[in-house]
Amino acid sequence: MDNTPLENNEITLKELIQKTKEWYLYLLSKWKIIVLTGIIGATLGLTYSIVKKPIYTATLTFAMEDEKGSGGLGGALGLASSFGLDLGGSGGGIFTGSNLTELFKSRSMVEKTLLSPVIVDGKVISLAEMYIQDNKWRKKWSDDPKLATIKFLPNAKREKFTRVEDSIMGIMYSNLSKVGLSVGPKDKKVAVISIDVSSTNELFAKYFCEALAKQVGAFYVTTKSKKARINMDILEHQVDSIRAELNSAITGVAVANDNAFNLNPAMNVRRAPSARRQVDVQANTAILTELVKQAELAKVTLRRETPLIQIIDRPILPLTKERLGKAKGIIIGGMTFSFLALFFLIFKRMLSGLL
Repeated sequence: MDNTPLENNEITLKELIQKTKEWYLYLLSKWKIIVLTGIIGATLGLTYSIVKKPIYTATLTFAMEDEKGSGGLGGALGLASSFGLDLGGSGGGIFTGSNLTELFKSRSMVEKTLLSPVIVDGKVISLAEMYIQDNKWRKKWSDDPKLATIKFLPNAKREKFTRVEDSIMGIMYSNLSKVGLSVGPKDKKVAVISIDVSSTNELFAKYFCEALAKQVGAFYVTTKSKKARINMDILEHQVDSIRAELNSAITGVAVANDNAFNLNPAMNVRRAPSARRQVDVQANTAILTELVKQAELAKVTLRRETPLIQIIDRPILPLTKERLGKAKGIIIGGMTFSFLALFFLIFKRMLSGLL
């Protein structure tokens, strides 16, 4: 029987200390490389902090009005159904909660906002032109005849844009929606929504934030009150028509009575036109009375549904600025490059040991 003891592959504490000492002495011998790399990293970090433009953030907060049902108007509005009208309910129920925040980020709203007019250096230009100037795209386009003549005028017709203009608007939308635009509640328990727009141009961040809130607010109000507004317009048209018919019937009664003045009592057939006109007057009076009531209820419904967005705080200059400080850039750059140098030296020795 072989009594040879098995080979022990476990590392003892003494060997571990010895290995750690060897690595320490090895890295200590390379201190010049590590320090030089750290200095290079610190220099690059300092340069980046100087070259990198600060990021300005414009914040606008608003609260959304949320009506629940028609309340006490429910019974009064019931009669409107007999005229084929629906005065209750809202035409904008889909734009509530998270759907409203997504509306702010939609391409349609962002592009319409980019075409909003602003005054820069005494000139009226669109926010799209301001964005192009800020990013110095004009210099890059100067050699391309297709791009050199492109101008985004304020309130331009979006549907008339060319393919190239569509592409440029798409790039601006992508840049803003992914990096520069954030919409959402600061706290799930609070029904206050914030719009944050970030840009290297302080004025652009402020103008775009305010214009986006205005654009979406107008669209939201129009959409949500559309049904009530249409019903109110129909009722007002019907009120005008019935009033005209009533005035005509009253005039007809007067004319018929004049024709039957001092008429022989035995000739009742000559009194028929006056009687018919009198019935028209009574019928039109009853219809007009109800329509006027419904028209007033329609106005109340429209007022109840607007305004729907209440702005609480607007961005005020100077805006919040985020910038990488020089000291922070030096520390981050120096530490990052020093660690990279350490990892490189460790990897190099391990690789040479395997070979």
